Amino acid sequence: MSQEAKEQTFIQCNQWLEILEELNIGAFTADFNRRVRAMNYSAQALMGLKESEVVGTDCREVFWGVPCLVECLIRGDDTGEGIEPDVTIGDETDHKYLVTRVATPIFNHNHEMVGCLTILQDHSPIADLINRVQYDERNMKIVLDNLDVGIFTVNRGGLITFFNTAAEKILGYTRDQLLGGACHTIFHGDPSPDVNLLKASIADGKPRRTPNGRMVTVHGVTVPISANYMAMRNEKGSIVGGLATFHDLTLIHRLTQAVSDRYTYHDMVGKSPAMKKIFEMVSVVAETDATILIQGATGTGKDILAKVIHSMGKRSEKPFVKVNCAAIPDNLLESELFGYARGAFTGAHQDKPGRFELADQGTIFLDEIGDIPISLQAKLLRVLEDREFYPLGSRRTRKVDVRIISATNRELEKRVAQGLFREDLFYRLNVMQIKLPLLKDRREDLPLLIPHIVRKLSASKENPPTELSKAVMDVLLNHDYPGNIRELENILEHALIICRGDMVKPEHLPVFLQNRDSPEKAALSVAHRPNTGAAGAEREEILQTLGRFNGHKTKTAQSLGIDRTTLWRKMKKFGLAS
Repeated sequence: MSQEAKEQTFIQCNQWLEILEELNIGAFTADFNRRVRAMNYSAQALMGLKESEVVGTDCREVFWGVPCLVECLIRGDDTGEGIEPDVTIGDETDHKYLVTRVATPIFNHNHEMVGCLTILQDHSPIADLINRVQYDERNMKIVLDNLDVGIFTVNRGGLITFFNTAAEKILGYTRDQLLGGACHTIFHGDPSPDVNLLKASIADGKPRRTPNGRMVTVHGVTVPISANYMAMRNEKGSIVGGLATFHDLTLIHRLTQAVSDRYTYHDMVGKSPAMKKIFEMVSVVAETDATILIQGATGTGKDILAKVIHSMGKRSEKPFVKVNCAAIPDNLLESELFGYARGAFTGAHQDKPGRFELADQGTIFLDEIGDIPISLQAKLLRVLEDREFYPLGSRRTRKVDVRIISATNRELEKRVAQGLFREDLFYRLNVMQIKLPLLKDRREDLPLLIPHIVRKLSASKENPPTELSKAVMDVLLNHDYPGNIRELENILEHALIICRGDMVKPEHLPVFLQNRDSPEKAALSVAHRPNTGAAGAEREEILQTLGRFNGHKTKTAQSLGIDRTTLWRKMKKFGLAS
């Protein structure tokens, strides 16, 4: 092999060092004679050395007392690879670093060994960072298959040429599904901001970064990412494609959302006609101050929709105050909503603002509005009409500027006919009505919802199961979900807690769903979970009451006039508990 060809190979190796630098991983290259050829900034910082001090020196002198990992350089064995997870390295100040060290041979296009690439990462449990670095006639490839970051490469035409294991786990694709396909498949089409960044890097050779990118899983679920894009060059320095590294920001997204309590369509999943219609309606009414009534059965996501509407509107930076009208005793609800003045009752030592006052300039969400006592409905009506009210025990009115969103799982028209709900209040609340469908009526959304919820529940787990078995998916896709999305979330949370392996199997599901494994068990399950006649009405009453109290069994039992043990037995009977 000519000296010029060797030099070209090591020039190409410099790009590997740049890529690893983007990942904050130290690396250096050495030739067949163990002479250091190049060292990136991360390795220099880790070693406390400058590249100019080590280039041309024997790598064993740089790492004094540390044995050579790549024995294949001595044996002439082209399959060698060295991994030593816990190596202590000292810098010039005698500071000790415990680093992971991985070394792999460097080959030219004739499969001749010309040197080695050594990776250094401080305190990183990397077991097998690089399978092999090789050169072929078209381009260089770096196989970073076990690194905990998604990586893919494309050619100049934007066709995917490499897709690592971490990327497969994040997006749910196998590399066989994507190799040779257009990269916009994993983004929101073409053009998209992320695809444009990658194309721009390929065009001018300059790296680019986005902290708020978006990718799409195999099931169509959007994943928030941070990504780096850079050009790939061949041995002549010509750009031949691009490389992307990306991190899944689902957990960070959830933490940010929890802190700011802001929601977007990313938190609502659906492609069914009913959900698309709701999304279209929300996009129109969110920017207005119109009063909205959300109707839907327990567990259909009324509270999330209310938060989405608030976050998309012009009051998004102002307070969002939720009141569960069914969870607050009737004798306390007035003071909770409107506050009270000092001396209004025994123990009222100072003025206390109510929820309406706390929501001033923002949005108040009146959940389970159908349960508000009729004695309080007149006062609520005045707030809707005049935006003013009297705090309990006060003679002075308080003015508020709030948007009112209410929700109920009851049919308010029937309660109006029964004299349990004021007709004038109903019309004031019902300026814009949004009705959320039952989950069983939007089954086409299940293939999207299931992986979305699994990702959400798994985000904070260190080693979550990687997939659901086909048998589990069959069960989940064919269940009726009387508890709607909340029931689906509970089922999946139960399965993820029980599962200790890489795949969720039927035995990890709640017991009542395991009975679906065979027709005989399914028939037995139905026999023990009647849903017609008096039994069906009782089951529905228990389900709705559980929803009112957010699953709190003691409060549910008290409301139904039974003890907690009786409630538990009835829940088992009707298939509402595992």
